[in-house]
Amino acid sequence: MRASPYFIAEVSSNHARDLDRCLAFIREAADIGCDAVKFQLFQIDKLFASEILAKSADHRARSEWELPVAFLPELKAESHRQGLQFSCTPFYMEAVDILEPYVDFYKIASYELLWDDLIIACAETEKPLVLSTGMATLDEVCHAVDVFYRAGGTDLSLLHCISGYPTPVADCNLAAIDTMRKAFGVDVGWSDHSRDAGVIARAVGRYHAPIIEFHLDLDEDGAEYNAGHCWLPDEMKAVIAEQKRLAVTDGTGIKAPTKAEVHDLEWRADPSDGLRPLKKLRQSWQPKQ
Repeated sequence: MRASPYFIAEVSSNHARDLDRCLAFIREAADIGCDAVKFQLFQIDKLFASEILAKSADHRARSEWELPVAFLPELKAESHRQGLQFSCTPFYMEAVDILEPYVDFYKIASYELLWDDLIIACAETEKPLVLSTGMATLDEVCHAVDVFYRAGGTDLSLLHCISGYPTPVADCNLAAIDTMRKAFGVDVGWSDHSRDAGVIARAVGRYHAPIIEFHLDLDEDGAEYNAGHCWLPDEMKAVIAEQKRLAVTDGTGIKAPTKAEVHDLEWRADPSDGLRPLKKLRQSWQPKQ
């Protein structure tokens, strides 16, 4: 059974292609209370069209953000040693098969939501899939969900997110969590780009988001930190602790006396005369010495 709220630390491109740094991310994610850690597997020439790469040195330079495939066995092993699930986003078709021996679940990013073949490939592995829905219309999400199930997938979760970095609080549109939950009958969480503790609290407390994904950096030196959407460990540790502390208040939903109330049951007003306690207690009750 998955903990709720279930926190996923997204390392994204902050690892600097350094295995020791990758492992430090995993250990830090465990230390701050996360349930899973996620990386990204892409190759620039399979991520952007050649026409874009020919014109843009900035896009070509992102090859420095590529995660070495050779890291995957150790990333999985360390994640499991730390009690975390390991996930990774495939950004090209071959990446699905490369990742299959390692990931506990796949994650498809918002930018790839329209790519049916990628969704199908993940579904056919029979592993769980988490699908981000930034920029999508409800019809586009509906199509992606249908593609997943038609391909034989059985375990799907959606993440509402806003693909703006960082996301202004006023643009978070958290009510879309309810919209998608009602439309598709699956878990719908929040992929945070706001870096705002109040937004996460609202997503969990008001909209019952069972999954929270967030971008993590270790030290402000990650490639994405200056974009403004990455959390630092100490910042997120307090958020996770508070949300998990409050999660226990949800209970089972069954309306019945709790352990804290049992001793007072007979001290309710008797319906015959409106006086406390119930008549069956009145004669036998004695004050404590």
